[in-house]
Amino acid sequence: MSIVKIFRRTSGAVYRCHVPKLWNETIESHRRDVRDAVMETAASLVFEHGLRGVTMAQIAERAGIGRATLYKYFSDVDAILHAWHARQVDGHLRALREIHDGAGDPADRITSVLRAYARIVQKTRSHDTDLVKFLHPDQQVHDAQRELHDMVAQLIAEAADAGKLRADVDASELASYCLHALNAAATVTSNKALDRLVTVTVDGLRSSRRRVGLARK
Repeated sequence: MSIVKIFRRTSGAVYRCHVPKLWNETIESHRRDVRDAVMETAASLVFEHGLRGVTMAQIAERAGIGRATLYKYFSDVDAILHAWHARQVDGHLRALREIHDGAGDPADRITSVLRAYARIVQKTRSHDTDLVKFLHPDQQVHDAQRELHDMVAQLIAEAADAGKLRADVDASELASYCLHALNAAATVTSNKALDRLVTVTVDGLRSSRRRVGLARK
């Protein structure tokens, strides 16, 4: 019987007990740390050796854990990479939501959201092409893209209602335009070029009359 369920006293009596909450939290924290270390290690090795150049044995060795322990967390390399990617997507969406939900003018927030998205796209340019193709069919990716599209469309609609952005094109169409345009950030190699790309993209959200007014200032 598990030692976390009973303690035997010298009298031979058996007493049931509960695992202290702090102990439970410590165990869960340790498990999260191990999972995180494994995922980061696997991603690092894939970036070095390619999608099919990494084994569970390599991951265990670099992560500093036994193979038996590794298999308690993940069944294979593919499962590790999917978990790593899911965590990346969650983190990116969380950051974009914070900007979307922040205070301030919606026109300013849409620019901030699009700039943050462009930086995310830019960072992925160094990822192995096969890895990107392997990960992107995930349903989670499609769900994240839909949520991002809706966030951008909502901000565009709010800014258009406030007279800050063009209202002659549907906000959903403009959101698609922005996200497709900013996929070009994958080929951008400098922050200045990235800022120019975002500026040109956001400029397309303004009416022609407003663009002329801004150009004259």
